[in-house]
Amino acid sequence: MGVEGGGRRHALRTVAYVGCGAVLLAGCASMPDSGDLRGVESTPRQNAQVRVFAMPPHENAGPAEIVQGFLEALTSDDPQYETARKYLTDSASRRWSPDESTTVLSDGPNVDLERSGNREAGAEYTFMLTGSMVAVVDAQHAYAPDGGTFSKTVHLTKVKKTNQWRIDALPQGVVMGKSDFQRNYVSVNKYYYASNVPAATDGRLSTVADPVYVRSKVDPVTSVVRALLKGPTRWLDPVATSRFPPGTALRKDVTALSPDDQNKLAVPLNERADRVGPEQCTSMAAQLLFTLQDLTPTGVNRVELQGAGGRKLCELNEDRAERIAVHGTVKQPEYEYFIDGKQRLVRLPGTGTKEPEPVPGALGEGVKLRAAAVSRDEDTAAGVSDEGKHLYVGSLASGASLGSAVTSSGTSADDRLTTPSWDGGGDLWVADRDPKQPRLLMLRNGAGKPIEVRTPKLDGRIDAVRVAADGVRIALIVEQKGKTSLQIGRVERESGAGGRPVVSILEPHSVTPQWEKVTAMSWAGASRLVVVGQESGGVLQIRYVQVDGSTPAGNPPASLTGVKQIAASEDERLPLVAYSEDGIVRLSAGAQWQKVVKGTAPVYPG
Repeated sequence: MGVEGGGRRHALRTVAYVGCGAVLLAGCASMPDSGDLRGVESTPRQNAQVRVFAMPPHENAGPAEIVQGFLEALTSDDPQYETARKYLTDSASRRWSPDESTTVLSDGPNVDLERSGNREAGAEYTFMLTGSMVAVVDAQHAYAPDGGTFSKTVHLTKVKKTNQWRIDALPQGVVMGKSDFQRNYVSVNKYYYASNVPAATDGRLSTVADPVYVRSKVDPVTSVVRALLKGPTRWLDPVATSRFPPGTALRKDVTALSPDDQNKLAVPLNERADRVGPEQCTSMAAQLLFTLQDLTPTGVNRVELQGAGGRKLCELNEDRAERIAVHGTVKQPEYEYFIDGKQRLVRLPGTGTKEPEPVPGALGEGVKLRAAAVSRDEDTAAGVSDEGKHLYVGSLASGASLGSAVTSSGTSADDRLTTPSWDGGGDLWVADRDPKQPRLLMLRNGAGKPIEVRTPKLDGRIDAVRVAADGVRIALIVEQKGKTSLQIGRVERESGAGGRPVVSILEPHSVTPQWEKVTAMSWAGASRLVVVGQESGGVLQIRYVQVDGSTPAGNPPASLTGVKQIAASEDERLPLVAYSEDGIVRLSAGAQWQKVVKGTAPVYPG
């Protein structure tokens, strides 16, 4: 449908600054001289150092040009969307809240003229914005996959005072295509403390990552600090706590934060933080430092918290922060573990320069195993017997014996016990796939009577279990009606009768909604997993995925034929290890898969 008004249409443009020079770039769409109104195409990925600024509406721009220019301005790097607001009436600008949400579409929104008012008088126009949704980022900056259909309207009127077309009614938030979102936003882990997990034996708190998306070239440091101070996102909030007092925010006169030339960041806080003691202050500073390190891995290495009057509250560097909280892996694993040809649990030094050796204790001797898990301190291991019927737990010490902790009554190996998993607090998890009595079980400190974990909202059978080091998030491969998906659930613990804990998995959500089959997975960072599976009609692939369902930046792992199992460390510097048709293989950063040794069921501690 052709659109009237505004005279000859001009291509809208954006300005991009690269280094010290300026380059004029074509916008992400242009207005045709005649014919149908085009959709807004997503801008190709640009160099990370390029900043894009939109142009304001030109004199006597037609209604279609106003809509198109506004949508393009939403993908620019204007800090407060100043240029986008120039396409709105004054009252619409006051009502519009761009920070309410960001809707991500597979492509830029399609724009169609829905209706006009009095065509003779040219009094008003209404346009429909449509598209296929990929995700929504909410006001807390939390990302959530969404495969729905986007359909919203914008209404334009001619402003009497200026005789110019402007948008006077529009949906809240912003909307853009996937490639523009990837150019404009960056994922950052905020860090809080696990609220229902005991402190480590050395007294350190356990950190938990809370991924959010902030605009990558619009003062991301200040944005992520503000997001951290507001507390955990809704999904994580029941199991995470912040040491910042409620209501803590940046001081009102603070507009931007930036580190000094010594990589120290001073953070002025409001009066809510004035009365915190030294211990609480340093744990607050640790949250900030861990968060900023995730945003700028080679940047901030020291933070200073200041009170409302500018008084220094405390200062913290990286070394002291690591003494306050367990951040990431407690220590780099000494070994990679797998099951050898004699069905023993064996270990291989991380360097891979030596031959594998049976682990000390009974699991490395006479018991035939099909799968195993090693505690994060590498002192204890759990093994599942070759037929999947029994779970054994034993010390990794010479001469140590073991007893049967869990038994499945399933009639076949595929209907029995999964590979077990240890959390950071020393508890052991395993699923029993017996169709007559499917259960998710937890053994406190790997011993005693198993606790049957409640899974009220989990629909399907659990085929695999991996618990995060923080102990408050769990990854599950769930089978339902022939399809398998990767679900992330929240682990909540309550005190029950006789002091026995009641453990539940709540609000599970799929992080692979487009996949038809997931066959293997492993935690591969604070908020990242590596997954093996395939989309409908696709081929088997290995991909990284975030716990919020987004795809992390960077290249996926190299392809691997016939991969059956995969293991990763939450220390992202360590290589991936997999079991494929070639046996145990390893993938280091920047390299290709290399065969290591014959065996199955590779695992890192955890």
